[in-house]
Amino acid sequence: MSIGNYLRTILAALALLCSALSAGAAGRVIYLTFDDGPLSGTANVLDVLAEEQVPAAMFMVGLHVDSSVEQKALLMRAKALPLVTVGNHSYSHANNRYRDFYSNTDAVVADMLKANSVLGLTPWVYARLPGRDVFRLIDYSKDDLSMDPAHYEREVVDYDYVAAMKFLIYGWDFEWAHSGDGKPVQSVDLLLSEIDHLFAYGRFMKRNEMILLMHDEMFQDRFDGKAKLQTLIRQLRQRGYTFGDVKQYDPNPYTGTPMHSSSK
Repeated sequence: MSIGNYLRTILAALALLCSALSAGAAGRVIYLTFDDGPLSGTANVLDVLAEEQVPAAMFMVGLHVDSSVEQKALLMRAKALPLVTVGNHSYSHANNRYRDFYSNTDAVVADMLKANSVLGLTPWVYARLPGRDVFRLIDYSKDDLSMDPAHYEREVVDYDYVAAMKFLIYGWDFEWAHSGDGKPVQSVDLLLSEIDHLFAYGRFMKRNEMILLMHDEMFQDRFDGKAKLQTLIRQLRQRGYTFGDVKQYDPNPYTGTPMHSSSK
């Protein structure tokens, strides 16, 4: 075989491989979600979302908004982006003492309602409870499977009461983990490999739909966060994944919100 024919054979094989990878990801949706903002890193997240024009949910903490004029401005900037859904992630974030927080149902509900006021959100409100992978949607419900039975029995009342106050509560399927200082644990390449692997097995709340949890603090300049997030989004797009809006994950008949998705 001549060198020219050999090269053409290699290129053809690569083209088939790329086509197969793209076909394998067809119809597979990823919902980008970011917790704990506004914080250092939130501005970079907003920059990337605006540039790449992908939908995302940003579950924000009321106390962080109240912390400074600059952080309130980040909230307003997020709310001004058409493809961004600002959600409620509590006012206090349980002060990171989750078992204490969930020991008082009335206090949990009051904390969530206070965050609504600070964030300027009115029912129905998209929300994520602090420290708990819980779903309470119109058609889907799931409790945090990592909890021991005793705490589950105690806390499930809190989840139900919050949902009854017209919160649509979202958990997650997979997390881009971070260390204590906010640094991303997985490299982008490893994360992409993990996502491909998980979709191959399809162990999500909804078939072929992954809710990806991330945290704003991961995308600070000192972690090269803006470039990492942009690379992740572009690589997912190249693999054939599409990006969904949380409003389409479980359309709420009470909001009148139309279904929407974007893959640019």
